[in-house]
Amino acid sequence: MRAIIVDDEKHCRDLLLLLLDKYCPDVTVEAVCADGITALEAIERCHPELLFLDVEMPGMNGFELLEACERPAFSVIFTTAYNQYAIQAIRHSALDYLLKPLDKDELVRAVNKAVSQQRQVNGNKVNNLLLFLHEHLQAGERLALPTMEGLRMVLPKDIVYCVAEGAYTRLYQHSDKMAPLVCRTLKEVEMVLKDKGFFRVHHSYLINLSFMDKYIKGDGGEIIMTNGSCIPVSRHRKQDFMARIEKL
Repeated sequence: MRAIIVDDEKHCRDLLLLLLDKYCPDVTVEAVCADGITALEAIERCHPELLFLDVEMPGMNGFELLEACERPAFSVIFTTAYNQYAIQAIRHSALDYLLKPLDKDELVRAVNKAVSQQRQVNGNKVNNLLLFLHEHLQAGERLALPTMEGLRMVLPKDIVYCVAEGAYTRLYQHSDKMAPLVCRTLKEVEMVLKDKGFFRVHHSYLINLSFMDKYIKGDGGEIIMTNGSCIPVSRHRKQDFMARIEKL
């Protein structure tokens, strides 16, 4: 299997390289990366089948790195020294993990599992993990959203509304004059934000209910946001929308 190691600690990278070389002959390490940006470039270049990924890294953690990957098709083995929350998420998504300091027997078992599942589609596992994480985001935690220029770090509470633009989504934030274009469909963005106080009021619009100023009656009606934007409500979503705002 072609593999990439991503860890910000040099001694951890060196130890993993040593153990793989000695005990896992089926694994060929194509790149060793100390940060998420370098890892993204290596993933694009090497098309790995296996990623050894540290959870806690400065700048971009392991989960943010996965968010930035387009259609991930590799297995993931996380390496972490602590972070019980991360371990719960990994277990939930049927991905594997190794606790630091690494144990050779656990490493061999994890690699053998990855090899045995090599023919399966692994991207769904990564997507399931990311959805689980977003559903359990704590207040103040940021999303790492891919744009044409790179990653955009966004606080869900700062998003006023989102607009579909084909296969992309435009994010309007109350603190940002420039609305970034995210390389995700509105449906994908909705799946991440729907449990964070957001509601899909129209095929093309997803709003943060916290920024709703008033609702104007009509066939479907329209919403005036606190920034002055006027958002249409589709007729077939009106009933669900009214039921939702009555609970606010």
